[in-house]
Amino acid sequence: MTSRESLLELLRQPVVSTDAVKPWVARVELEQPANLDRDAALLDGVWELRWSSARQPWLVQSPWLENLQVLDPAHQRGMNLLRLRGPLASLAAVSVVARLEASGGQRLAVRFERGGWIGPRLAGLRPELLLPVRQPFPAWLDITVLDDELRICRGNAGTVFALLRRTDLNATDLLPPLAEAGAPS
Repeated sequence: MTSRESLLELLRQPVVSTDAVKPWVARVELEQPANLDRDAALLDGVWELRWSSARQPWLVQSPWLENLQVLDPAHQRGMNLLRLRGPLASLAAVSVVARLEASGGQRLAVRFERGGWIGPRLAGLRPELLLPVRQPFPAWLDITVLDDELRICRGNAGTVFALLRRTDLNATDLLPPLAEAGAPS
C-alpha cells in the first residue's frame, strides 16, 4: 500500500487520530508535491475537512458536523461551510465567503469577504444573512498535495489541513450566485 493510500484509509475513518495521520501527511507531501501552475483545475469542487492540526473546535473533525470547503477557482471564489451532518444538513449553515487568487507554485491567496448564516434552499431561493468580514491581515493556503481525491494544505497560521473531495455535493448548489458573491463575471 502506498503512503497516499494509507493516508486515505485513515482519513476515511469516522474519527481521525492526529498521531496516526501526521506522519502520513508529511510523507505524502514529500512524495506528491502539488503545483497549482499545472493542477489548479483540480481545486474546483467540494472538499471535506477530515483532519487538521488546529485545536479550535470548528477545525477538529467531529462525527456530527461537516466542515466543507467549496472552491470555484475559475471565478476566484470559495467558501468555508460548517453544518450539521445528515438530514438536517440543508437546514442551516455557518459560512464564510472568500475571494481566491492563485499566486504561482503552491500558494493560494484568500481574502475573506462575508460571513454568517445560510438557510435552506426553498423554491429556488436560499435565505442568507452574510455580513462583511474585516480581514486585518493577508491570509493564504499553500496547497502541498492535490489530486482528484486528496488535498493537503498549510495555512498562514501554520495549521495543516487534510481534505477529501465530496463527489456527492455540487459546488454550484452551495456557493452564493456569482452576482452576490461579488466575483468577476
